[in-house]
Amino acid sequence: MRPALAVKRLVLAILSACLSTAVTADDVGAVNPADNLPGIALIIDDLGNQDSNGKQAVLLPGPVACSFLPHGPFTRSLARLAHAQDKEVMLHLPMEAVHGNHPDNEQGELTLDMTHHQFQEVLDADLNSVPYVTGLNNHMGSLLTRHPGHMGWLMESISQHGPLFFVDSRTTRKTVARRLAVEYGIPSADRNVFLDNEPDPEAVRVQFRKLLDMARRKGTALGIGHPHPGTLEVLREELAGLEAQGIRLLSVASLIDRQNMRNGSWHVSSSR
Repeated sequence: MRPALAVKRLVLAILSACLSTAVTADDVGAVNPADNLPGIALIIDDLGNQDSNGKQAVLLPGPVACSFLPHGPFTRSLARLAHAQDKEVMLHLPMEAVHGNHPDNEQGELTLDMTHHQFQEVLDADLNSVPYVTGLNNHMGSLLTRHPGHMGWLMESISQHGPLFFVDSRTTRKTVARRLAVEYGIPSADRNVFLDNEPDPEAVRVQFRKLLDMARRKGTALGIGHPHPGTLEVLREELAGLEAQGIRLLSVASLIDRQNMRNGSWHVSSSR
């Protein structure tokens, strides 16, 4: 037999074996029907500046992602606690808002007037300030996230730091951050619902129900909240009975993977 033909037949045999043992989406559903449940993912933002409420957020049941402000006094200790609790640890990355000099501006903010080198230096320092980081989302950023050039810098830097995912908090309708993440092949998702623009528990509960309704309609939905007492109270109550309502709580990475499978997208998995 000619060498080229032998090699060709060997390759075909290997491909055939791989295809015959591949697990399809139907196979997965058959093994674990619960995976077909609508899914939500939750991120708690603004962690790192408060100790007590931060610990309560980290100790919420299930895979609730914890997003930490860089250089916060409790960021490192709470991130280590979150990692020990098998939570996703995220960087809550400060970005410039439309209205400058916002009182919530934090150390480590990315701004429009930075050079590319300055931008990378600040981002590197921010990422290094949060141990066990697996992804990031923007803190504020209603100005910066609408600029494709700076979002390109961000996604380029993310790709150089290994398998990190990005969540666009969508603090402006004009954001292009998610579009640039897709262009650079960064596993990514959009925020669908803010849970606590009004921190009153009943208002939070209304927003949480909106998140569940969206998940039932679309298959998945992502909500962002903050370590307010009312938010933590509602989440402790609601998460306890979530699967009884036919909803699965997902990690952010798992939600991104589900969305990619549904949309036929092929990215490097955001799962660690």
